[in-house]
Amino acid sequence: MKPSSFKDADRKQESLLAPFEKRILLWLASKMPTFVNADHLSLLGLVAMLMAGIFYYFSRVEPFYLHLVNLSLALNWFGDSLDGTIARYRNKLRPKYGFYVDHMIDTFGTLFMIIGLAMSGYMSERIALAILIVYFMLSINSYLAAYSIGTFSISFWKFSPTELRILLAVGNLFLMRNPYSTILGKKYLLYDVGGLVGIIGMSLMLLVSTIRNTQILYRSERV
Repeated sequence: MKPSSFKDADRKQESLLAPFEKRILLWLASKMPTFVNADHLSLLGLVAMLMAGIFYYFSRVEPFYLHLVNLSLALNWFGDSLDGTIARYRNKLRPKYGFYVDHMIDTFGTLFMIIGLAMSGYMSERIALAILIVYFMLSINSYLAAYSIGTFSISFWKFSPTELRILLAVGNLFLMRNPYSTILGKKYLLYDVGGLVGIIGMSLMLLVSTIRNTQILYRSERV
């Protein structure tokens, strides 16, 4: 494929915090020193997720590390959300490179964090594995839609990675008080309950999105 023939997919961002987040990111991009570029921010996002996984692991013996997990999530938001914004703000876009690198970083970053969470003892390994599988399936669906339909969905049902980071950070604060939840008289790991809800929610998002995308492509390519 010739570079000139590449067309970047339309970004679809309709999350709850998107309008507010966009204003903050544009302000940050305007204040960022010139020696800081998108690659630096992408690397920060990856390292932050690696540290989140490491701090989750250490939190098994000292819950204070959960505060450092939350700090890592904040740094990940800063790097992951601002890298593309600063490239667009400075008009230094690299669509193919940016799309590939950004989402491979998300893939490895999510893997690091979930492994750390599973090793922390706050979430069972089966729930952690199921979350990874469904998350990766939802990601694959988004990437295929970006190629075949030309629309890349960053959010689903008003939720984007930003809202998920906030929910995870709030959950970490609850973990410090009590890592268990009582349902119908039985105790379960709090993050197993939350993880199961997340699995069901992402599975429904995947199912609805798959059906919708299939209908769009079927109608556009009738035999």
